[in-house]
Amino acid sequence: MAAKSTSVPLLTPYKMGSFELSHRVVMPPMTRNRSYNNTPQPHATEYFAQRATKGGFLISESTSASNISKGSPNMPGIWTEDQIEAWKPIVESIHGKGGIFFCQLWHPGRLSDSSLNNFLIAWNAVPDDGEYFRPTPKQLSASELPFIVNDFRIAARNAIKAVYGKKDSNPEALATYLASELTKLGVLYLHVFEPREEHHDCLKSIRMAFEGTLIASGGYNKTKGDEAIAESCADLVSFGRLFLANPDLPKRFEVNAPLNKHDRSSFYRTDPVVGYTYYPSLEATY
Repeated sequence: MAAKSTSVPLLTPYKMGSFELSHRVVMPPMTRNRSYNNTPQPHATEYFAQRATKGGFLISESTSASNISKGSPNMPGIWTEDQIEAWKPIVESIHGKGGIFFCQLWHPGRLSDSSLNNFLIAWNAVPDDGEYFRPTPKQLSASELPFIVNDFRIAARNAIKAVYGKKDSNPEALATYLASELTKLGVLYLHVFEPREEHHDCLKSIRMAFEGTLIASGGYNKTKGDEAIAESCADLVSFGRLFLANPDLPKRFEVNAPLNKHDRSSFYRTDPVVGYTYYPSLEATY
């Protein structure tokens, strides 16, 4: 196989804080619904290992910080010792290939599944307008905030133990303000999702406001990803459906190989293989 060409922006190395990335192709968080009873399963080890590369950056799917923050019955959690133990082989499989793995902690708020007997909470108890099709949530009180903060504190510690809505009237101004405030907090990276028709329009102002690593996401292909890096609109680019259907996506970008087509109907099945680990890799190896 030909040596990796540094003329391809997505395949150039990048230093993200103390992490040395060998390329800029990121696997973003993608809800997969394969963690039965909110516990990661052995098939997740294969799934992530398929997509791990030396110096490649992967992010877990949204992971519940507590038993009152479950988005669906089969999303992973990290609030029990059993869940922590279940994450360990997944992390080890990624680290074993030299990959870098972060756990995305979340609370779904009003997007919680009411059938799970979660607290449906939001900042305001406003009815659903048909966008999310959820019951009216309970308004979060100031006295409850410390408990949720503590859930995330515990979940973050557990991740370490495992080895590691509405459109705003002026979204660009809001995003730029938030980016500048996050810079003050010393946040390592900011992962932004753009509407597909507005690539780069808002990124440049966020890039100027945020001093950490900026990851772009939102329907990118290789050409658009290269452009974002070459034009200094972002430092890294994440590819959701492309990475799902092509476990060796960085390699395919390197050799300009054809891409597998994703199967939308299998995105959220609970099958441990179909739509999860059954997408084929190239026969060629590094």
